[in-house]
Order: sequence, then C-alpha cells, then structure tokens
Amino acid sequence: MRVTSRSVSLAIAVLALVVTPGNLGLSEGKITPSANIAEGPAILWRAPVDLATRDLYYGPGGKPHEPRSTLTFISEDASGACSKFEAVDQEGVHWKVKLGIEARPETAVSRLLWAAGYFANEDYYLPEVRVDKLPHLHRGSQYVTSGAIVHGARLKRHLHDEKKIGAWAWGHNPFTGTREWNGLRALMALVNNWDLKDVNNAVYQKTGADPEQHYLVSDLGASLGTTGLNRALKGDLRSYEESKWINSVTGDRVDFNVPSPPPAGYFLVLPILVQRLDLVWIGRGIPRADARWLGEQLARLSPAQIRDAFRGAGYSSDQVERFSRVIERRIRELEGL
Repeated sequence: MRVTSRSVSLAIAVLALVVTPGNLGLSEGKITPSANIAEGPAILWRAPVDLATRDLYYGPGGKPHEPRSTLTFISEDASGACSKFEAVDQEGVHWKVKLGIEARPETAVSRLLWAAGYFANEDYYLPEVRVDKLPHLHRGSQYVTSGAIVHGARLKRHLHDEKKIGAWAWGHNPFTGTREWNGLRALMALVNNWDLKDVNNAVYQKTGADPEQHYLVSDLGASLGTTGLNRALKGDLRSYEESKWINSVTGDRVDFNVPSPPPAGYFLVLPILVQRLDLVWIGRGIPRADARWLGEQLARLSPAQIRDAFRGAGYSSDQVERFSRVIERRIRELEGL
C-alpha cells in the first residue's frame, strides 16, 4: 500500500487524539523515588523573595561556587545525546562536564528557572578549561585541543548535601494540577524546551537538619531553538526568534506549541512517534491564570538580569540582546493572557 502524506498526517492526528498522559506507560509515576529513600517534604517551587537582587550571571551557586581551578578526569558518561564526563577540581569538588550544542542553552535556562522560583542545578559555562589525565573521548574529542584544553563546557557542580534519588514523571507527581506545576509547563514552552521526557527530570534529596526533596527539570539542553523534532535545533537563535510558541487561547486555557508534534516522516519510526506524541500534552490545556502567574513572576526581572543569564552562558553581545528580547516579549505575552 502506498503511504501518502495525507495518510501520514491523518495517522498522526489519530494518534494525537488517543495519546493521553500515562496511557503509553511513558509518563507514569513508576520512576518516582521510593518512600523509604526520600525524607522531608517534596518541593517543586519556592517563592523567590530576593528576586530583584538575584545574580543571574552566576546562577543558583553564585560566584562562590564557580569553578576556579584545573580539573582532573574521572570517567566518561555514555548516556544522553551529548558528550559528558565526570571530573574533580583541585579543591575536591566534583563536576559533571557537558560539551557541545547543549552547553550554553542549558546554562542560560537554568538561571531563568531559578529566577522564577524553581530548583535548578548549579551550572557554569566555561569557554575553556584544562582537564588533566584526559583520555581520548569516545564522544566530544572535537572540543579538545592540545594541552588537554576542553572548549565550550558546561560544568554542573555536585553538592555534598544533596543526592539524586530518582526521577519524576510529568503525568504523575505530587504537584499535578497545581499552579506551580502548570507554571513550570508554561516555562518549558517559554524557553522552547521540547525534550520533556520523564528521564530528564530529577528528584534530589537534600540532607541536613531539615531534609527536603527537590523536584526539578535536570536536563535543559534542548532549549532556545526549535519547538520540536522538526529540525530539532538547540540553542539556535534564529529558530528561537522565528518559532511559534503559542498555538491558541480558548476560554480559560492556553495551548502552547512546545513540545510540538513530530513531523510526518516519523510515522515510519513508530516508537519515536509514539514517544514524542506522548509529550505534546505537557504544553496543552494550561490554565491561563497559571500561565499568567508565571509571566508575573518573570516580569519582576530587570532587563539587566535577563541579559546576565545569557552573558553567563557565554553568548556574544548580539546573541545576548536578541535572546533577551524574545524572552521579554514572551513574558509580556504571558502577562497579557
């Protein structure tokens, strides 16, 4: 039977109608951390009472936690789409180093999440860093030059008072239906983060006198580019500027275009098609009041703070200005819902 573009589009439309969160087993709560591991309350969002003074150039860890010395290679990480490896600095601090196209968008977006009151990893972007005992990397060797200098690296700091204890699912978690959960969905649309698989979420156990479980989106690299797998660009300024991020506003709901459905060609790769269609709902049917609430939170940021988020991620002056203008325009659109 000949497969026409019309039949492919129809099949995708039918699948989109039948896919709901969790009915494919991809957004279920099976990966939520076990109760016998977790301690303290589960928290997704905390009011950023000091928002006006938050330093978005350095982000959640601030200047005191920035990497300041040569790294020593520990091991390579084969997971995910980008080259990654573990390293330790001369002060004994452990870092996860990510190279490639995701390094800068992940750093910038981590600061915007933190500014809005959500938890984020302590990420830093370094144009270059020396890594002692660095072997030939199976992935990412193109980012290494003589003298074991690694270029364009995002460094995620491992904190001594936290431990990753699991992942959480968009379709089943302690916050489903809350304003903060809906706000996070809208924020993922605002930054065009289209790779919202559950495995990209993390739960960190914070230890100490008052233990807590922090729920966060831990992989933000597929942001600031296209809205989905169609070209699947990350950190691409022109794609971000030209993308359509709001599909429609109807009654008390807003449908975002992030993540967008996969292109028709994925009809021939059914597992990927099904997986990606199971993510589309995350950006759809969000209460307008909750999306507007997010816009009101972000509107408290000064133009300088927004630009600092991109400066801290190593973007050029022109890129900083243009990315920031898109963010500011989208914030205004949220406020106007």
